[in-house]
Amino acid sequence: MSPDSENTKTTSAGRASPARAPGLRVIQGEGRRQQEPLASRDAVARALMEAGADMLLRRITPARAQEIERKVDRVLDLFDRVDAAPVLMPVLKRHLDELEALMRESREVRAARR
Repeated sequence: MSPDSENTKTTSAGRASPARAPGLRVIQGEGRRQQEPLASRDAVARALMEAGADMLLRRITPARAQEIERKVDRVLDLFDRVDAAPVLMPVLKRHLDELEALMRESREVRAARR
């Protein structure tokens, strides 16, 4: 049996036709995600993706999304710099707090539009 024979069906006329690909799979979510603190690079990256999605869905303005992107870039740079110079941790913490405040404000704007 060839690998292609698994992916074909026989029609009523006896001809082989490609099997239909399965439809979309539904992945069960866990409801709304709790807002996580911005304490890691991954959390900061998720905040950036959230802002991008909000901008595309017109929940926030492009200017706000751009400000979030600018702050995220700065924070990610600081994460790298703190690895080399831990003395910069208070600077990173301050920028994380500012980004978190901006994200909280953006979420409030988004919630008000619902």
